[in-house]
Amino acid sequence: MAALRLAFRLGHGLRKMLPIQTSRAFGVHRASHGQSIERIYVINLDRQPTRWSRIKQELRRIRDRYGNDLLSLAERHAAVDARGFSQDPPKDADVDPYYTLADQLFVEPQPRALPTRFELDAPIRMSRAEVAVARSHIEVWRRVAQGAQGHALILEDDVWFHPSFARHLDQAWKDVASESAKHKGFDILYVSFMEATHGAPKTFVSSHVFRPVRGLWFLSGYILSRQGAEKLLGLLPCRGPVDLWINHQFNVLNVRATRHSLVRQRRDTASTNSYSILPSLSKIGAINSEGAALFNIRPTQLPVFAFGPPNSGQTSLAMALSMLGYRCCSDLEELPLLEMSRLRQGSVQRVFDAYANIGCLESMIGDLRRAYPQAKFIVTVPTAQAAVQTAWHIPSGLEGADVVELDSGDPNAWRTLCEHLRCAPPSCSFPKLDDSGQRSILDAHGQPELARRRTTPQRDRSPWVIESENRGWSGIRLAPTSHAGEGKWVDVEDGLERLDSLRWSARSDTFTGNLALFRPLNVEFDGGDGAMFHVRREELGVRQYSAGALSSRASYLYGRFESTFRASNVPGVITGFFLHRNSPHQEIDIEIAGNMPSRLLVNVFYNPGGEGAQFDYGYRGAPSHIELGFDASKGMHRYAIEWTPCEIRWWVDDRLVHRRVLWDPTPIPHLPMKLHANTWPTRSADLAGRLRTRRLPAITHVQSIRAKPQDPSSHETRAAIEPIPAVPDTNEVAT
Repeated sequence: MAALRLAFRLGHGLRKMLPIQTSRAFGVHRASHGQSIERIYVINLDRQPTRWSRIKQELRRIRDRYGNDLLSLAERHAAVDARGFSQDPPKDADVDPYYTLADQLFVEPQPRALPTRFELDAPIRMSRAEVAVARSHIEVWRRVAQGAQGHALILEDDVWFHPSFARHLDQAWKDVASESAKHKGFDILYVSFMEATHGAPKTFVSSHVFRPVRGLWFLSGYILSRQGAEKLLGLLPCRGPVDLWINHQFNVLNVRATRHSLVRQRRDTASTNSYSILPSLSKIGAINSEGAALFNIRPTQLPVFAFGPPNSGQTSLAMALSMLGYRCCSDLEELPLLEMSRLRQGSVQRVFDAYANIGCLESMIGDLRRAYPQAKFIVTVPTAQAAVQTAWHIPSGLEGADVVELDSGDPNAWRTLCEHLRCAPPSCSFPKLDDSGQRSILDAHGQPELARRRTTPQRDRSPWVIESENRGWSGIRLAPTSHAGEGKWVDVEDGLERLDSLRWSARSDTFTGNLALFRPLNVEFDGGDGAMFHVRREELGVRQYSAGALSSRASYLYGRFESTFRASNVPGVITGFFLHRNSPHQEIDIEIAGNMPSRLLVNVFYNPGGEGAQFDYGYRGAPSHIELGFDASKGMHRYAIEWTPCEIRWWVDDRLVHRRVLWDPTPIPHLPMKLHANTWPTRSADLAGRLRTRRLPAITHVQSIRAKPQDPSSHETRAAIEPIPAVPDTNEVAT
């Protein structure tokens, strides 16, 4: 509420306050001290004109002793827009997009965290927004270095000025100027910052100014001298987010800061940045809670219909539409009967709002235009080679329609698509997938009923999760191809007599929903009877409990994955066996909660995009509870996940207990994932009950793990691949 009141005062009361507050000179007189702020640069995106207008109003209200407002000194600097990057920016002379957790902890120490050397040194890639912010500031530094002005105030466009900004800055400026008479002058004077959680190490120069050693976040407002700009340019490349990197240069720069932040970031303006460090901080336990990670963007241009010849990028387009928030049905000869009926009727009860490469719709364009006069149409352009090989004609009925031609291989594909659909592109590359072609579907009602009793908990609200209240929907069952199931399977079984470091890594991290820190010592090998996973009460700084987890070194795409184990029955403890990845987050789960060991929880998380796409949304997924008919904590049982491009099946002791086809209720995960087994105490009482600490230590006995990934040589679309060599996993693993 305090922040809101300040923002209100700024917006409505500053007109009356500032003439009084700023009766003294802003900055310092040239005559008395020989220096002043001579230029103001405001970094502003071209697509954010409202922010530029708002900050101009603020600058207009603040006047110097001669009655001149600050707006007369201001120039707008067009910010680098992350949306203009067609791919992740590579390293260049200005920006190195990789940094480490150690770089972060230099600025913001976490005294209670216990990161390993591997975690400290593992590379973290800057987000595209962070690269764009760094380049924007560097461009301004060049303007200052090449200009005639001695000092410039640099502002980002989401700031507001403290009511006593002019008075406090005048005092600070005098102190800095007095000190400069003895030295060569300052390089940077922070007027906007946030100190690290435990405070920034500092030395006070006066009652109004201090010299920081490190620990200042934000570059929302700072005064840069020409010599300071020249020094910064000589220290490039910027390694990591610019406000982090600049802290590492304090030892070679003459840096000062006002006693309190005089320019503050607005709370009523949504940030457009994304923070690459969060997964790594979560892993070491420095972040204990996060807001619900939900995808809240909903498209406005509905519905969308896309057509094109084979190998023209229809599957890539379908994925791109999904990344824009559409629920896209794609690559089918026919639609399910229920969806086709609703589509013909113009019903708003349709499951999907985008349709790409649906064969039966090509002859219905006239009907679709009459039922949906606002519909958007897209025609994908074939490559020259595909055009020769395939006889395909643009469907009739598109004359006069709101239609665009799209080449998915064009570097400007996002721009073409998003201008047509009037939406903002995501900050990742346009997807590039092999076309799936139009696939045949089977009657979903032909699936055999499973005897096990099932209940459906609450699901994520997401474009990629169909709502449980959508009655009558049972997914899309694809007809098997002629080669389905004929391939070889690579069989890898581990009796867990010891830790095979070529196959497994014992984790030493955590995630936000985990009350414990995973530790290698919590996985004990019995020599011939598998491994024991322990949850113990143990003071570890960021956590008061320790837990055990194994993760595969390799990643797998499709196959059968099974484990024989006896689950824990301690309330509050989860036993998990699952496949998982991040960027984008996809996951297939088997879990048993300690307070309900007679019930199996199966779950799927799906996010769209290709490798590296920052789509890591969802915190509930699409769970289902399956009654086992026995207590999983009383004996060994074999649990399996069978994952194909068309269907996921869950097995218990070789009996099929659950199955999901396409869009039941999610798409099938389509990217390689690592295999995990773990036991951990959850923060969520809804998931496994409240943790019964008196019953600790909790033990899960894992007898064996078996992975049977599909042999890549057998699959016509290369959907199944061999295990992928392990790479540093800097993202959080959650079940």
